[in-house]
Amino acid sequence: MTKTTGDRRRNLSVALALTGLSVMLGACNTTGEIVTQTVPTDYRQRHPIAVQDAKKSIVIFVGKARGGLSSAQHADVEGIARDWAREGTGSVVVDVPVDTANSRAASATYQDIRSVLAAGGVPSRAIVRHPYRPEDPALLPTIRLSYSRIAAVAGPCGLWPEDVGPSILDPGYNENRPYFNLGCATQRNLAAMIDNPADLEQPRAETPVYTARRDIAFDRYRKGTPISTPNPDADKAKLSETGK
Repeated sequence: MTKTTGDRRRNLSVALALTGLSVMLGACNTTGEIVTQTVPTDYRQRHPIAVQDAKKSIVIFVGKARGGLSSAQHADVEGIARDWAREGTGSVVVDVPVDTANSRAASATYQDIRSVLAAGGVPSRAIVRHPYRPEDPALLPTIRLSYSRIAAVAGPCGLWPEDVGPSILDPGYNENRPYFNLGCATQRNLAAMIDNPADLEQPRAETPVYTARRDIAFDRYRKGTPISTPNPDADKAKLSETGK
């Protein structure tokens, strides 16, 4: 009876030892999977430029004692009209405050805004008035103009998912691989400078060639005369004439 109990204890000890060893090996395997996680080396893959919907908007400040647009505000609305004609994909939404101290002046200013937009080529059906009540009565209510457009975007930047310095959790540090945030600002600035996001996907169609100058050059070539346009002041730059 005592021998049987000892055998059971011995078998239990062996089983516990094997279980502990398997847990340790499993933990090592899991740790290996974590430390091998890396980011793409190419910054264009880490921070790709995407084409998506965006909004462009301006703000018009309106006092309670005067309605209408100032000269600077008039120019801002004209700029919105030009930009909408070039890149707008929806209506021009005009948020006008109501039930405020400047609501009457804002209503008069909206009529001026509508006239300027119409003169800039925005059809009346594409101008939508949207009344709103400000959440904070202490702030000056403003008129907001906005429209949807297609834009190229990248980012956000300033993300640091890994330590930039040496770390035991990053075995690739000694391999001099780029850190995650490297190149994000460049991609974001490039996306902001792109005039037409479609250029990222396909080239633009070729414009017709300018044949007027080419016909003059071919005609001079057939006659055997110089193709370049003579410069009447070319002789004035000769070194021999400098000392005179």
